[in-house]
Amino acid sequence: MIQKDIYLPSKPRYEILDGLRGVAALMVILFHAFETYIPVFGTQHINHGYLAVDFFFLLSGFVIGYAYDDRWNRMSNWAFFKRRLVRLHPMVVAGTLIGAALFFLGQSEGFPLISKVEAWKFFLCLLMGLLMIPTGPGLDIRGWGETNSLNGPNWSLTFEYIGNILYAFVLRKLPTAFLAILTVASIFMTLDMTMGWDVFGLFSAAKYDVIGGWSLTPDQIYIGFGRLLYPFLCGLLISRILPGRMTEKNPSGSPLGMHGGFWWASLILVILFAMPQIGGRSCVADGLFQVLAIVVMFPIVVLIGAGSKTTDKKSTKWCEFLGKISYPLYITHFPLMYMQMAWVEGNINAPAWQHIVLNVGIICVAFGIAWACLKLYDEPVRKWLKGKLFASSKSGK
Repeated sequence: MIQKDIYLPSKPRYEILDGLRGVAALMVILFHAFETYIPVFGTQHINHGYLAVDFFFLLSGFVIGYAYDDRWNRMSNWAFFKRRLVRLHPMVVAGTLIGAALFFLGQSEGFPLISKVEAWKFFLCLLMGLLMIPTGPGLDIRGWGETNSLNGPNWSLTFEYIGNILYAFVLRKLPTAFLAILTVASIFMTLDMTMGWDVFGLFSAAKYDVIGGWSLTPDQIYIGFGRLLYPFLCGLLISRILPGRMTEKNPSGSPLGMHGGFWWASLILVILFAMPQIGGRSCVADGLFQVLAIVVMFPIVVLIGAGSKTTDKKSTKWCEFLGKISYPLYITHFPLMYMQMAWVEGNINAPAWQHIVLNVGIICVAFGIAWACLKLYDEPVRKWLKGKLFASSKSGK
């Protein structure tokens, strides 16, 4: 009888892809820091930073396919889910607790419900956040309609969990050809959002972007699935195709491996995320740019990362550091952003140097919290959970 709960050793990592995840996480923080000032300056200086979420979904599909596609003869669905929970959920808990601890420091006119929140509602939202149960509009305690009012970015982790569930029960069983058809078909949702089509009449006005996904309303749920499906399916498809292209000269199978791949791929991501809005608000041109980024450029970046190797100690160390810090940084930084927004709202006329000090400090503190969470909490807790939930690989032989 096959031992179903062995903790299978991790496969060799794509260190460049780890590093690129960290680059995307850093761009998200910069995006959120500048986002507060849009009403003042009239534009966002990291204008397309929100596309990092779509890039994360593509990376996730690729990594999950690479890590698990050939292991299902030794692994049950439940063992897969346990492994994914061990990897993801400790930091979900940390991000929610940090958000709860700092929640009342964000009280301002921009967050009108904080001062009115009742104790039972606050603690219910905390419990639901810890369990990754999305809250509906009736449990909004901040005023933004987020599925987790304590830590907004948890919405993307909710869809990450959904992607994992779809993979385990459906996607892993599909023939590669059918997966390719499904991937191409899912582009429709991206186009429906970015081209102003609104085929299903979900949006109150013509939409030319993929922004959204963080509320339990029909339009936001549609956006969330639209942002998840193509990137996740595309990443999974790439992970299926590359092994068939592997040769002695090209062991990765990727056609886009190159010298200095990490730096070139990072440059592409920075340009895509920092690109100014094209053609003004609600414009097809900007929608086309987002389609290009999501459908074409992000897969190219993954192929570069998968096909390239770090060639010096500096890039190797950068990739290792960025890979480790990326998830803790993404999932714990936003409670600080709530506080930043509240301060800026009350001190918008403060000297520019104070705003600079505030935001540099926020970014430094975000990195400090993320690194502390990683080393003092996440890594020890994951190690403990592995010991409790899985037999060792040796005992399963």
